Amino acid sequence: MNNRVNVDEVIKKVTPLTEASFYILAALSEPLHGYGIMQKVMELTRGRVQLGPGTLYGALTNLQSMGLIESLDNTGTERKKLYCTTSLGRQVVEYEIDRLEEVVKHGRMLLRMEVKNGSKSRETDEVGP
Repeated sequence: MNNRVNVDEVIKKVTPLTEASFYILAALSEPLHGYGIMQKVMELTRGRVQLGPGTLYGALTNLQSMGLIESLDNTGTERKKLYCTTSLGRQVVEYEIDRLEEVVKHGRMLLRMEVKNGSKSRETDEVGP
């Protein structure tokens, strides 16, 4: 019970996630190094989200300090640091997915209500004098 309370407190404290942090946590469902994270996020979003090194490594430092990701021990010949989500990080991502799905659901519901009530959609609004 105490552990669940702590998880809920952490989730409340760290959410909503920034878009960069969300994609980094989601990408780290498998261990990746920094460049691998950048590539995975760019591929997943078809180039819409491009994480620069400053954004990426700042977010990695922040996520690691919150206990949402960890770096794996690289005692082999691999020079690049590998990161992966912790159990807590996975729970935060799952919570954020649920939260975002609710936001989308409510947005779609409200837009349908506007259309039902006779409001114009953005596509049909006239522009100009």
